[in-house]
Formats: sequence, C-alpha cells, structure tokens
Amino acid sequence: MKINVSADPFQTRQINNVSLSLFIAFLMGGILAAVTLDKRVSDFVTTSAAVAMFAIGLYLLFAIKIANQWEKVVVLRFGRLRGMRGPGLFWIVPLVDSVSSWIDHRVTVTPFSAEKTLTKDTVPVDVDAVLFWVVWDAEKAALEVKDYQSAISWSAQTALRDIIGKMMLADILVGREAIDQELQKIIDQRTTPWGVTVQSVEIRDIVIPAALEDAMSRQAQAERERQARIILGESEKQIAESFAEASKAYVNNPTALHLRAMNMLFEGLKEKGALVIVPSSAVDTMNLGGLSGMVSLAQSQGAAKGS
Repeated sequence: MKINVSADPFQTRQINNVSLSLFIAFLMGGILAAVTLDKRVSDFVTTSAAVAMFAIGLYLLFAIKIANQWEKVVVLRFGRLRGMRGPGLFWIVPLVDSVSSWIDHRVTVTPFSAEKTLTKDTVPVDVDAVLFWVVWDAEKAALEVKDYQSAISWSAQTALRDIIGKMMLADILVGREAIDQELQKIIDQRTTPWGVTVQSVEIRDIVIPAALEDAMSRQAQAERERQARIILGESEKQIAESFAEASKAYVNNPTALHLRAMNMLFEGLKEKGALVIVPSSAVDTMNLGGLSGMVSLAQSQGAAKGS
C-alpha cells in the first residue's frame, strides 16, 4: 500500500522575511532610542519608547503575511471564516485572526497503487498509477475535508481496486486507456465536493505473477506458431492453384511440355556440382544424352574463355 502524502499539506507559515526584517528594524530602533534618550529624558519615557518599538515590531512580525502567486490562504477570526487572502502581501490581526491553511493551486502529482488485488477471474495483480489533480476552490478544500491530499490518495486507491475487481485480466492488460478514463471519472466525482478536480489518471505499470507471465508467454508463442502454419498452408494452396492454372497451357500441347521439361533439366545440369536424378525412360524421350553433352560443351567453352 503506497500513499505519498505531504507531511504538512497546509504549509502553515507564521513568519516571513518581510515581517522578520521589520521586527529586527523596530527592535534595533527601540534599542537605539533607549540609548539615545537615556540621559535626556526620564527612565520611564526611555523604557516606554523601547517597549513601544518592540511591540510594534512584534505586531508586524505576526501580522504581515505573504502568499505566493500559486497560493490561497484561509483566514479565520475566532474560528469563523473571515475570507480568502493572497496571492501577495496581506495583514491579519494577531490573537484575533489565524491562518488555518495555505492552499496550493498548482497541478499536483500523486502516485498510488493497488497491491495483490484480485481481478474478476481471480488473478492477483499489482497496479501502479499516477493522479494529476488541482484545487479549483480553496475554500472548499480547507473547510469540507480535514486533509484533502490524504482523502484524494485514498479515494484514488479504492477506485482503482474497485475497477480491477470488475475486469478480467486480459481486459486490464489491453485496456489501459479505458481504465484511465474510468478512474478519472470516478475520482473526479468524489473530489468535486472538496473543490478538487482530477485532470488525468495514468496507469504506469501492471505486474502479474511470474508463473502466469510464463504461461502467457508460451501461449503467445504457440499462437504465433499456429498463425505461421496457417500462413504456410495458405501459401501452399496459392502455389498449387498457380500450378494448376499453368498446367492448362500444356494439356493439349505435349511439345511445349517436352520443351519445358528439357529447359528445367538444362538449368539444373549447368550448375557446377549439381546432381539430377530422373527416370530412365526420360533419357530416351527427352534426349538427355545430347542435352548433357551440350551442357558439358558449354561449360568447357566457358572455362576456356575464362582461362
């Protein structure tokens, strides 16, 4: 079970560089004022000035907030929603207002998985997927669900398990796009009330048991051999039909058939080292003695010219 969730989904930030710089500036100003006024005015005035500068700096330290361009901030006043703030600089009243959450409006990627989940045909599979989602309503995301990131992750995982349990293994292996679309539809329906929309879901990997994988590999190999034999049989059938068509030209023309046979033997005999076995009756009918002599003479003349 793999659920990756940020440790602090609301990213509560109480202090920023601007408020810290102003606090230090007022603190140093209070110290400087106390040193400067120490000999000119009474101790009460000096102490009051220093305390006032420190109080102003402390107020600015916790009152000034900065939200990034992609963030929305939920501000509560005595526990009730005051409004949404950001992006940019905004103020709150310390001790009265509180920042409950910082909502990121960028697209977020959440990996999730379903391990050892049984398909409809009772095959255990491990499926890894990635969810792309974005918060479109920060107020709902902060107020309607306690931890929207964890809720989205668990919702995606349960939806994936439900889909796997309703599908056959073969459909899962070849229908990733259909699973992606169905997952997006189911998860988006669940997260829309939370102010979150699912942009896409992508199946990364589907792992099946090793024994089943070997069996499927052998089945695929056997299927390929069967297809090869079918193709070979079809080829033989086409060749036989071609020979049958060609034989029609020699039915009533024995001379043409005789010349064709002699040509085939001549082509076979002129190859060096070729051995052709023919019936003895064909020697007389096809004049193979003379044909062999012509082939030998042609070969000897070719060798003489070559030398």
